[in-house]
Amino acid sequence: MRKQYRAQGLEEHDLATHPMDQFARWFEDAARAALHGTIYEPNAMVVSTADAKGRPSSRTVLMKQFDTDGFVFYTNYDSRKARELAENPYVSLLFPWHPVARQVIVTGVARRTGRDETAAYFRSRPHGSQLGAWASAQSSVIASRAELEEAYADLGARYPEDEQVPVPPHWGGFRIAPETIEFWQGRENRLHDRLRYTARPDGTWTVDRLSP
Repeated sequence: MRKQYRAQGLEEHDLATHPMDQFARWFEDAARAALHGTIYEPNAMVVSTADAKGRPSSRTVLMKQFDTDGFVFYTNYDSRKARELAENPYVSLLFPWHPVARQVIVTGVARRTGRDETAAYFRSRPHGSQLGAWASAQSSVIASRAELEEAYADLGARYPEDEQVPVPPHWGGFRIAPETIEFWQGRENRLHDRLRYTARPDGTWTVDRLSP
């Protein structure tokens, strides 16, 4: 169970000055690969958090925005990941673009998005997803699938398609401000290219090549 990568390499002189610009380049490549069916959901990322005692947990979520300030995803603030981020805001993200032999690994600090930003995104979601945010007490134990579907059906009766669903007070976004961003390109013989940006206090970035 081993694949020999034969991808083109990644050189320092080809990198963008700012890591988010480099991420934009690779994300565009991943999005094009998704159009051809090579990658499924290129904005899917693994979010790893740890509680106050350092015990880790991971899950896959969908990135909904990125800009020079970082990466944004949305969740229930009562979920396990949100509770862990409240205790320990340090987080790791992983974009696993295996079909194109690429990964992006981010470490940084999570902060909640503002309510105006959260509300604007919530209202852009499909009606069913808006109801789902209310129906699911994310990460809590439930008796059955039927209990969840009944809660969803009750909400659908209360807020039909033509009626605005209010933004749940327990739901919102996190923006991950990156401290490091590593671009990993698979190469032959496991001699992969790993180029890591690290933030300086003055807002600039250094780039180091890591041994594979």
